[in-house]
Amino acid sequence: MTRLLPRCAAALAAAVLPALLLAAPAHAVDGALDYVEPTPEGVRLLMSVPPDADLDLAGVTVTIAGQDAEAVAVPANTETLVRRTTVLAIDTSNSMRGERFSAAKRAAESYISQLPDDVYVGLVGFADDVEEVLAPTQDHAIAEAVLSDLELSRQTRLYDGVIAGVQMLGEEGQRSLLVLSDGADTSETPVDAAIEAAADAGVLVDVVALEQRPSRLANLERLAEAGGGVVVNTESDDLSAAFAARADVLATQVLVTADLPEGVTAEQAEVAVSLPSDQGEITASAFTTVRGAGGLGGGAAVAQDDAGWSPPGWAMYGGVLAIGLGLVVLLVSLVPRSAVPASAEERITAYTRAGAGPNPEGSESTEALTTAREAVEGVLSRNESLDAKISARLEGAGSRLKSAEWVLVQVAIFLAAGAAGLLLGGGNLVLGLVFCAVGAVGPWLFLGFKRSRRRKAFNAALPDTLQLMSGSLSAGLSLAQSVDTIVREGTEPVASEFRRVLVETRLGVPLEVAFDGVAERFGSKDFEWVVMAIRIQRQVGGNLAELLDTVAATMREREYLRRQVNALAAEGKLSAIVLSVLPPGFLLYLLVAQRDYVMPLFTDVRGIVMLVAATAWLLVGIFWMSKLVKVEV
Repeated sequence: MTRLLPRCAAALAAAVLPALLLAAPAHAVDGALDYVEPTPEGVRLLMSVPPDADLDLAGVTVTIAGQDAEAVAVPANTETLVRRTTVLAIDTSNSMRGERFSAAKRAAESYISQLPDDVYVGLVGFADDVEEVLAPTQDHAIAEAVLSDLELSRQTRLYDGVIAGVQMLGEEGQRSLLVLSDGADTSETPVDAAIEAAADAGVLVDVVALEQRPSRLANLERLAEAGGGVVVNTESDDLSAAFAARADVLATQVLVTADLPEGVTAEQAEVAVSLPSDQGEITASAFTTVRGAGGLGGGAAVAQDDAGWSPPGWAMYGGVLAIGLGLVVLLVSLVPRSAVPASAEERITAYTRAGAGPNPEGSESTEALTTAREAVEGVLSRNESLDAKISARLEGAGSRLKSAEWVLVQVAIFLAAGAAGLLLGGGNLVLGLVFCAVGAVGPWLFLGFKRSRRRKAFNAALPDTLQLMSGSLSAGLSLAQSVDTIVREGTEPVASEFRRVLVETRLGVPLEVAFDGVAERFGSKDFEWVVMAIRIQRQVGGNLAELLDTVAATMREREYLRRQVNALAAEGKLSAIVLSVLPPGFLLYLLVAQRDYVMPLFTDVRGIVMLVAATAWLLVGIFWMSKLVKVEV
């Protein structure tokens, strides 16, 4: 079956759309070739004409490849040379309940009753499942009877219903599919699958959208465009008239039989038909197959060869992302490299990491990565506050990365997350943006999580550390020697931090200042008290070992009290978590299990207002519950 030229699809839309909209046609003399079938002698053509036109069938003229052909025209319903089949695909979801479903049944009955007797009619219902209610039959009375057996259920498997209707139409003769739906598809079947099925089968697809917002019509318009049809958005009261208008198209079709002129030897050629009428000459044309197997169906707009493999929709986003990454790498590689001497802080950091294992140079082995790091360092050098914030967070988390290296890692995670979102979502831009947001925020949150865990580990090991320092001092060691004992025998992360303190003191930094840096990096109030006690003792004198024992005992008592308070507040915290997570969690469950039930919250203005208000009150409740269950010790 060959395909129509774009102007033929436009002509078909011009013929059908005015009738469906119940308006006067803008071009009354335009017709459309709905189907072309080669025969041994020539071609058979089904031509749509304006329903109210008074035709002079004897005056039909046909040209094939510019040559006149002998032709005869008769009403299509008086001959059975070309099989005509139509299938109704009706939405049977719960959203159709009430007057909508009654109007849909009346419209379907009206459509079937007005069909010519030679037309085969089938019926498909789609909701949570697709039901082939009636195979195509010429017994229209049975078709009208089975309409009463349709029952409603949840979900809307619209695209599966379209695919089932296309398959039910078969492969013979002129085939048309009329789809009625009042909601968006809720299945996992992509619209591209239904579009491909309709286009490959050459089926005419018309869609009647029942009381749908314009924003929901995009996929329906794509589907109708692939099938050479139109989309009509109508109300329940006008549903019967819209269906009757489509039945009139089939009722007024003309069958034209033309002999092939002797001079035409090509398999494909331009076919033009002209019919006199009281409204003027009605003309239609198409470039189609005139020899051998083939034909022109409603779903085929242009006769063309197979273009081969075509990439999926998400490939466009992947290609754009790949080009963007390539440009970034190219720009980074063009940044001039300059030798920057290491600062004193960098030399100290490198020295403190000695003994903790070799630092692999693999991350700096390539020139491109080194150049990229230097470029980021240049950007951070112009924004010292950001550099200091990133460095403080990295140090608190115990990461060996520098701020510039961390920025490169986060950019790589951001781009990889965006690409993964586009791939998993099949090119869905919204899902890609969501993954990009996760890639941008996730690493920073992970760093905060690592920092929090390290702080807790430091505070938990602090009493034992002070006890070890006290024992060292009691044995006659100096404070610096006791710090060295912690470095050799202590646990992480205390040992590595005290190693840094020891190195700083050897470079001339006062011990109290070095300890203040540890307290600042960990944000530890307990260690701030330890530093304060050491500073006071060094100023006024006293037994430091006994003082550290007292501080360690105080910390143990505070930790015991803190755990007791956490145990007493656990029930309140759990209740706060449950009450905070339950409303959005239940909403997500309903979106999956009973989507139609909650969609008014997102589609109706009143529902949106309710959703915003509920979210605001939920946030207020979460804030106050968090304040009630949070007890500072």
